[in-house]
This record gives sequence, structure tokens and C-alpha cells, in this order.
Amino acid sequence: MMSKPFFTIIVVSYNAGERIERTLESIMTQSFDGFDVLIKDGMSTDGSVEKIKDKYGIDSSGVSSDKKITLIESCDNGIYHAMNIAVSHLGERALEVKAGETPSYIFFLNCGDLFRDRDVLKNVHRFICERDAREGTTVPAIYYGDIFDVSAGAKVPSNPRIDDYACYRNVPSHQACFYDERLMYRNPFNLQFQVRADYEQFLRCFYKEKADAVYMPLIVADYEGGGFSAQNRKISEEERKNIIQMYLPASRIRKYDLLRVLTLSRVRTVLAESRATSGAYNAVKNLIYSIRSRR
Repeated sequence: MMSKPFFTIIVVSYNAGERIERTLESIMTQSFDGFDVLIKDGMSTDGSVEKIKDKYGIDSSGVSSDKKITLIESCDNGIYHAMNIAVSHLGERALEVKAGETPSYIFFLNCGDLFRDRDVLKNVHRFICERDAREGTTVPAIYYGDIFDVSAGAKVPSNPRIDDYACYRNVPSHQACFYDERLMYRNPFNLQFQVRADYEQFLRCFYKEKADAVYMPLIVADYEGGGFSAQNRKISEEERKNIIQMYLPASRIRKYDLLRVLTLSRVRTVLAESRATSGAYNAVKNLIYSIRSRR
């Protein structure tokens, strides 16, 4: 990577087949040019890395012919460890943001996931710059939007207002979040969590770093669905309970646990994941969020 880009898009892969090619295509065809791509591959054996090396002219040093892609090939202990390795590659540049300077932002796009359209980065860049010009804030921020769940065939809206209950129940999808790279560099994923390390990291940035969580009314990515969390629901729920105890008092957790039961959480999960009902469910959810955001 040469000069500091506005966005660093991190793609973690292992034997991803054609999925990594589709993901890279959706990145490289973005209309906004101020980004670099960092691929962390866990020593794939399916030929997928060789294909992208040929397509993008990635040389023996791991840099593409246009200098926009950097490839790291090394063993790792799973997706969150691989993400930590990728972020650590950015080095001390993540801490060198001067007063009044706009920081760079990190975005993770998993293999098989795609940017919603070719103008996503352009629109996010405009949103961030307009907010910075308007508010002049120097607080590190997480900018997030919505996703489209391909497996369910529906837009999944994010909560436009992050508070304690949102952190307990419904933080934005990792595929919707752009992190100030200072946050990401200072707060690596906690590897004791197999499935929900991204959830814990979001809460750590929000509660410990006092980061702004800023909603953008746009669909960021088409999410493939059926990811690691979905495949490990029992572990996911156990980790969620353990994580929330790190950041909220027990009395508030008991209150939210009761509210979760009374609002038929399990039924809502079924409705959200069914292709037959997800569209209507998420439309109602989006309406509720819209009303809440205007209060």
C-alpha cells in the first residue's frame, strides 16, 4: 500500500473458490477510487488465490500491478485472528491522524458478500465528509448502514439509534460498518470469542472508546447469509450473554431479558429468516426504526 487511502477494504479468505473473485469484482468496480484492498488468505489450496494473482497482476511481494491490492498469505487460527493480522499490517499509520485531518476507515467484506452497487464507497465518503464539515467532530466514529440479506431476500435495516437496548439486542451487521481505523487498530478482536468477537468489539468501541455510532440511510452490502454465526447458534447465544455482562449492569440485563421474552424474540427470529416472511417483517422493523429516529 502506498499513500494513505480513505478506505481500506479487508477481505479474509480460505478456499473461497469463485466467491472471492465476485467479492473483489464488486470492490474494484467502485466509482470512488480512494480505497485500497487488503486480502488476508489462510494458505488456500483450491487455486482461488492463484486466479486472483493472475487477474490483478499480484507479484511475489504480494502487491498488484496497480498498487491497490495487497495480499498476505499466512496461516491463522480462524477468521478473527486473520482479521487481526490484516489490521496489524496497517502499522502505526492508524495512530498518525493529526488534528483536523479526516481519518481512514476500515471495512470488512467477507468472501461471497458484495457491495450493493458501484456507488457505495462514493456515497459513504460523501456522507462522512459532509458530517465532518457540519459538526467538526474529532471523536472516532463507526459509520453504519443497512444490508440486504440475499438468503432471506430482504433488506435488513439497522437501528438508527444506538443505546443500551440496541447494544443488548441489535447492533449493526459487521458487513454494514465502517470503522475509524484508530478504533480498529487499538481494539483487536478478542479471540476468546469464536463467533461473536465482532459484537464484543463494537461494544468495546462504543462503551470504552466512547465512539460515535452514526447511521447512514443506505444499503451497504449484499450479505450472503448463512455465515459462521448462523451455523453456530448455540455458541453465538452463549457468547452474546457473556459479552453483554461485560458492558451492562445485571439489573438492566434482567429488564431487557424480560422485554425480549415479552416481545416474542424467537418468533421474530423465525419471521426474519424465512424468505416468505422476511420482507414484510423487515418492512415493519424499518418503519419502527424510522419513527424512533424522528423522536
